[in-house]
Amino acid sequence: MSVHLQIADQIKKHRQAQKQFQQMDQKREAAIEKAVSEAKQGKPFTTTAINRITEEINQLAKLYQLPTRKLVTVEMIKTYALRMQK
Repeated sequence: MSVHLQIADQIKKHRQAQKQFQQMDQKREAAIEKAVSEAKQGKPFTTTAINRITEEINQLAKLYQLPTRKLVTVEMIKTYALRMQK
């Protein structure tokens, strides 16, 4: 395989990873919004789904030098929900 084809293949894989990263990041944001909404309503919630997606994002990020995301705690959601209510 020529160098040009290898480079083109690398670029294609990187672009696909970026698209996948964006899709997972949107899912993560939706999960965060759901948890914040539940926290505002005083309903029980977990960060399990958020952090599962975060782990997947971070694995992809390591492979393709993309930005990582922090794991989210219940306290972080509660604090944010309180701030949003004020």
